[in-house]
Amino acid sequence: MTVAPLRDPASGSSEAGPAYDRADWASAFRNVTVELDDVPLTAARGEVPAALKGTLYRNGPGRLERGGHWVHHPFDGDGMITALRFDAGRVQLRNRFVRTEGWQAEETAGRYLYRGVFGTAKPGGWLANAFDLRLKNIANTHVVRLGDQLLALWEAAEPHALDPDTLETRGLSRLGGLLKPGEAFSAHPRFDPGHHGAPRMVTFGVKSGPRSTIRLMEFATDGPEAGSLLSERRDTFPGFAFLHDFALTPDWAVFLQNAIAFQPLPYLLGQAGAAQCLKSKPGARGSFWLIPREGGAHAGEPPRIFEAPEGFVFHHLNAFQEGDEVVVDSIFYADFPSIGPDTDFRAIDFDTIPEGQLVRCRLNLATGSVSSERLNERCCEFAMVNPARQGLPARYGWMAVAERERGNDPLQALMKLDLASGERRVWSAAPRGFVSEPVMVPRPGAAAEDDGWLLCVVWNGARCASDLVILDAASMAEVAVVELPLAIPYGLHGSFVAA
Repeated sequence: MTVAPLRDPASGSSEAGPAYDRADWASAFRNVTVELDDVPLTAARGEVPAALKGTLYRNGPGRLERGGHWVHHPFDGDGMITALRFDAGRVQLRNRFVRTEGWQAEETAGRYLYRGVFGTAKPGGWLANAFDLRLKNIANTHVVRLGDQLLALWEAAEPHALDPDTLETRGLSRLGGLLKPGEAFSAHPRFDPGHHGAPRMVTFGVKSGPRSTIRLMEFATDGPEAGSLLSERRDTFPGFAFLHDFALTPDWAVFLQNAIAFQPLPYLLGQAGAAQCLKSKPGARGSFWLIPREGGAHAGEPPRIFEAPEGFVFHHLNAFQEGDEVVVDSIFYADFPSIGPDTDFRAIDFDTIPEGQLVRCRLNLATGSVSSERLNERCCEFAMVNPARQGLPARYGWMAVAERERGNDPLQALMKLDLASGERRVWSAAPRGFVSEPVMVPRPGAAAEDDGWLLCVVWNGARCASDLVILDAASMAEVAVVELPLAIPYGLHGSFVAA
């Protein structure tokens, strides 16, 4: 049985109550024990578009258990890359674990040797974990192509380089000496489509403390210079920085410093993971940090700081410039969502966790004022625009959403939102399907902003396996469903590389 739309995808309506069974949702948290090589796949329903050519790479935690000991949080699982290659209406599947130093050591030992940032402890109780501050680079958050390398990213340390075709791990990459040992390298780069003459990958590293430093870096992505550093700058700001994502315009790199404090004592004593020691500051607001980009109208100027609305942000949809304003669309939570040391992640109560909602902020460069408005009430995450509109005004955004209109639930549907009119088109995998981050792929030669496809790996609770769903990005109609011979746990980020 395959995941099927619950209703007319154009209706945008949904039932009032939860549309899922917890056992179906939790069944995706499983340990992957196989690595597959170039398995040919055919559509169980519909046809894979012949014009869709390239590779969808996905990253996420694949190893969730060792020696009978489960991770406390899935974000502590070792990274596994899945590649789905499209050519002439055919699809091939390959998956590989990233052979990090920690993964290899724990594979040999058959047990956990490192603590996890999100609360996973080594066996032996707090005494075995106290004052062990080593980080295992788990390479599980994102995967992008840069030059001749595929980079598996984890934002607390350096990337791992992989072969783009075989997915074999080439090793830890310091990008030709650009990174020092252990230096942070963001797991959420942005791809500039050519605002300054040629496409670029823009990314950052952050060193957090009472004062935090951001290293902004821009890399060439095309031609013989692909992978080379084009520019960088470092800026220091007051306060502790917890940054996962940022937004981009032709002139600015836009960061939102959440109002977060780090209380390290439970981490030092082995009682909690580092991420569990992050707490929102009651009544405090975060700050937008605008860092001028080289080649932009404000190159060489100091950063600008604006007060942000209340709430917590992991991800941004997009940003653009409009007159004197920088407009930033972000997914805001009422508070920092976390899982406590005594909570089983498979049994969390969604009603106790704030939902993400899309908010537009306008930062006025002339007056220093900030205004905000909510663009949609539905719980959402993992939003993106057409890659060619990155940093520019975009008419449409695509995102993963909850099935019902109000309240927090697992993500079960995909939504196309008209950012001008508010019109929505929704494809639903409910009641037994659960979506991940959608990736919008423009049709080759397309003129319309929404002409292309939406690719998404969906957990199919009926099969206890994953499906690849291909939608028409304009209508949100189902184009094809491909059943995968692999159970892929809920992942984080991915990217499409055209052939």
